[in-house]
Amino acid sequence: GDILDDYLRTDGVWILTRNKQSYKTNNEKECAEKCEAERNFNCRAFLFTRKKLQCLTLAENAKMSVMFTSMDAVLYEKRIYLLECKRGIGKDYRGTEAKTWRGIPCQKWAEKIPHKPNYTPQKHPNAGLEENYCRNPDGDENGPWCYTTDPATRYDYCNIPECEDQITHTGEGPTMECMQCNGEDYHGEVSRTESGLQCQHWDAQEPHMHGFTLKHYPEKDLKMNYCRNPDGELRPWCFTSSPTKRWEYCKIPHCSESDFLRSLQRVALLIKIMQGGERQEISVLSNLRIPFQCFRFRGLEENYCRNPDGEKRPWCYTINRSIRWEYCTIPPCDGRQQEIAGMNNVPIQVPLTEECYRGKGQSYRGTASITASGKKCQAWNSMFPHRHEKTPDKFPDAGLRDNYCRNPDGDSSPWCFTTDPNTLWEYCNLKRCDDHTQE
Repeated sequence: GDILDDYLRTDGVWILTRNKQSYKTNNEKECAEKCEAERNFNCRAFLFTRKKLQCLTLAENAKMSVMFTSMDAVLYEKRIYLLECKRGIGKDYRGTEAKTWRGIPCQKWAEKIPHKPNYTPQKHPNAGLEENYCRNPDGDENGPWCYTTDPATRYDYCNIPECEDQITHTGEGPTMECMQCNGEDYHGEVSRTESGLQCQHWDAQEPHMHGFTLKHYPEKDLKMNYCRNPDGELRPWCFTSSPTKRWEYCKIPHCSESDFLRSLQRVALLIKIMQGGERQEISVLSNLRIPFQCFRFRGLEENYCRNPDGEKRPWCYTINRSIRWEYCTIPPCDGRQQEIAGMNNVPIQVPLTEECYRGKGQSYRGTASITASGKKCQAWNSMFPHRHEKTPDKFPDAGLRDNYCRNPDGDSSPWCFTTDPNTLWEYCNLKRCDDHTQE
């Protein structure tokens, strides 16, 4: 698997940390390799800046330090250090619980008072014996434990909850929780994120304010704090109960994994035939937006232009290897235009949108509204999900209409705020215009 799969990514943030090491790397994967190889401290996370290609390995993560906005930075946190739940007997638990089930504070593993420990960081360097956190260095069947600060109690067990295993209990016994396609119709009761964080209730506005309420989305079953997919994301998600992590996906398996994979393989074969190359199959399997079978009722026949995911107009994947997808130029239905076109027996001419920019793109007035990573742009006059000061009132000459990509602040190219609550902004999916006239 990808080395980054073991990390949780958060765009546009920075954390303050004392223990860090700086490296020069070309990409996030190389930075992750530096984190894995770090010997100066236990690397819990790393920061990578896109412009300077700077890599910082960190001894702390967002749970342990102050986090603030930094547009060009990406924070990657090791999932194992974010879990506040245990899997099995919790031998790999690396959370920050530091008291016993009775509420007695734990003794630090490196200290010898009030109890002289048999398990120390020096004797067991790979057991995560940091500070006074609950751990299970000896594989105790009862789970994580610690030496206590009570002289009368040498050690005791900690109350670490089990990680969500997608099993819920009904009147007929336990049943497996699963989802179809991208989980838009999921109505289960999983209420923890994939890193083990408890979900925030949908009708609550703390610790995170949001607009996903039952009033605004009456048909999306936003009950309790159950994972849901009200906005067509890749899979169900929820706002978390952690003030430092706004939202996160939930780990819910597909109901029929074999059918799901067979569907992906069919699409991969189809596109491989269309593109005339076998090397495309792997990238197709890993990069498909959403499986074809999930849209079988949305008219995805042949290679016709369609709009299965609620984009601003129909689109399609292209057979050009360098262009993943594009909008189609389909005229709006206007009776008079169609009547004239029918009388003259000529096709309706639709002006093409501006799909490239010149210089830094400050004069760009096209209608592109997708970022380089495929995220939708937030409208400039909207304050949800991100509050900002780049409004049409304050920048009247910047062309801040709708959610179109613009460059009001003289950045290197057009950009926009995104509709992803976890990503403040990104550059847009636009190319610089060639010197020759665009047809």
